[in-house]
Amino acid sequence: MEIASQLKRGISRQFSTGSLRSLSRQFTRQSSLDPRRNNMRFSFGRQSSLDPIRRSPDRDDGLSVPENLDLTMQLLFMACRGDVRGVEDLLDEGIDVNSIDLDGRTALHIAACEGQVEVAKLLLTRRANIDARDRWGSTAAADAKYYGNMEVYNILRARGAKVPKTRRTPMTVANPREVPEYELNPLEIQVRKVDGISRGHYQVAKWNGTKVAVKILDKESYSDPESINAFKHELEILEKVRHPNVVQFVGAVTQNIPMMIVAEYHPKGDLGTYIQMKGRLSPSKALRFALDIARGMNCLHECKPDPVIHCDLKPKNILLDSGGQLKVAGFGLIRLSKISPDKAKLAHPDTHAELQSLYVAPEVFKDGVFDRSVDAFSFGLILYEMFEGVQPFHPKSPEEAARMICLEGKRPPLKVKSKGCPPDLKELIEECWDEEPVARPTFSEIIVRLDKIVANCSKQGWWKDTFKLPWK
Repeated sequence: MEIASQLKRGISRQFSTGSLRSLSRQFTRQSSLDPRRNNMRFSFGRQSSLDPIRRSPDRDDGLSVPENLDLTMQLLFMACRGDVRGVEDLLDEGIDVNSIDLDGRTALHIAACEGQVEVAKLLLTRRANIDARDRWGSTAAADAKYYGNMEVYNILRARGAKVPKTRRTPMTVANPREVPEYELNPLEIQVRKVDGISRGHYQVAKWNGTKVAVKILDKESYSDPESINAFKHELEILEKVRHPNVVQFVGAVTQNIPMMIVAEYHPKGDLGTYIQMKGRLSPSKALRFALDIARGMNCLHECKPDPVIHCDLKPKNILLDSGGQLKVAGFGLIRLSKISPDKAKLAHPDTHAELQSLYVAPEVFKDGVFDRSVDAFSFGLILYEMFEGVQPFHPKSPEEAARMICLEGKRPPLKVKSKGCPPDLKELIEECWDEEPVARPTFSEIIVRLDKIVANCSKQGWWKDTFKLPWK
């Protein structure tokens, strides 16, 4: 079905330019457009100038036609090799001059890529569609220009050929072999137009029919080095982090405009919204969620060679998947200046208004030097919110609460009854939000302590009807 739809789009595109006279005549002349017969791409020579993958097949200098090629592929092969007589014979036999492969490429596209002047002239005398576009929107003139075949390009331009604007991205590679493994075909990603392009935010889209979250780099950012560096930074971190409690990276578009980062989609939303709906979480669920967050954060902090400091850990950046498991997201967005192997500072504090939020550690709020312990501080406040069901110092505004926590050194009181929050857990929360970074536990320590709290509660019969072990 996918092959059929691709061919249908290619055929429709040729009809729209007036090259194919009638449907019945077309299928009488060229049965190789039947998707049941044509299941090949042209891969003997240069690729389309707008192909984001730009495959680089091994070149065969022999003149013989490979076996088992249908008529369309034979025509494209002859055009690639500059075999004017071979192309002419095929056209005389009745093959349509505008026959296309699966990528919508005609013989004129191929001749333009390869600089086969005489073949191009022949095809034009046989009424080749001069402005036919392949699946990426490239024309023969664009391909000729891209590969420096100026004689073919000038012939096409003299005939009135149109050249679509080639939009190069800041991450375009010079050698096709350097295209990243994560590169996605932008034609496989459908973003609803009504969603628009939201800078710095993910939106719902579809990739090969599957819902995903897509961040699109807006047009103004392509000339802004800092925006491009931030995009690269986020991409590098997403690519190297793999964990069940970390949002999954799907791929990216870096060779085409607009550039995009694609991640898994979570229909159940984020932890912040979940707590607003549910209020105080049951102790068992709060502890299970806490372990999910701690395991995801431990993965980030243990990344080699450099730890990933989230620096903006908050309920809105913790997503809930369809299985009820939490996944850490939103990391890699804050640019840091490395002071030492384990110390950092905000690279551009003025550009991150979100870092004045309720969940940041005092040293980040005050634009000081910090380490991984800032994430443990945020975790302590999130743990408090799950057990209390409200944000710290509610109903005060988040801005006022942040000032109380970071500038006045105040901490919200734990109001939940002791049986709903064991003493060991209260102690852990208090250590996490300690004013002194050195006193805060690491996430590997937090995981051990949470596991111990769960085991003790189960042993003592607390919440025994809601605990289901193991959770690992």
